[in-house]
Amino acid sequence: MIGLTTQNGTIEGVKKIVTTLNEAEVPSEDVVEVVVSPPFVFLSMVKSLLRNDFSIAAQNCWARKGGAFTGEVSVEMLVNLGIPWVILGHSERRLLLNESNEFVGDKTAYALSQGLKVIACVGETLEQRESGSTLAVVAAQAKAIAERVSIWSNIVLAYEPVWAIGTGKVATPSQAQEVHSELRKWLHDNIGAEVATSTRIIYGGSVNGANCKELAAQPDVDGFLVGGASLKPEFIDIIKSATVKQSA
Repeated sequence: MIGLTTQNGTIEGVKKIVTTLNEAEVPSEDVVEVVVSPPFVFLSMVKSLLRNDFSIAAQNCWARKGGAFTGEVSVEMLVNLGIPWVILGHSERRLLLNESNEFVGDKTAYALSQGLKVIACVGETLEQRESGSTLAVVAAQAKAIAERVSIWSNIVLAYEPVWAIGTGKVATPSQAQEVHSELRKWLHDNIGAEVATSTRIIYGGSVNGANCKELAAQPDVDGFLVGGASLKPEFIDIIKSATVKQSA
């Protein structure tokens, strides 16, 4: 899976990105699933213009049924728009808006209950990595979801080390593989072997055209959550990196 997400954009800029995606020659959807996640205000426009073999995600949603929560976007609104995916627990929402593990877990459970598929983000800060608590942090974030969810077939986990988002720093392939492997082991030990095997774990953190192939070759890296590079032509190269394991 390759997910594109950015808060940037104007109508003209978003149309340009969509045109680039529509014209791109990429592996078929049975090889790589591409999910595009524009800001809320562009969701309907992108949905109407984007090629049918690419899917669409919202960047967030509210934790329960819509009501008097001014400024929020409910799951029901997304379902009404025909949006199949939502990204939850992004590091910026956790850090800047103080969303707790439990709140992200609540949002994940409610979104799934209403038929949405979820890209659930986990990841550690630089301070947490340097203190040696990376694995404890991502396990706690996954646990808060697992305590509220019984079926994992519509969940994708996205490991995004906060220290590598938009900084130009990238987790080395071995660092990414280590965390992905430990996350899969945690799923195996706490939920079950089938969920551990079937759940896709994608990497997000300054992925670009230069590093995507080496990262994609790691056995437990099942794709990417792409930010800044999604605004550039190299995003097509990142999509194509999904074939690396097939040709190995």
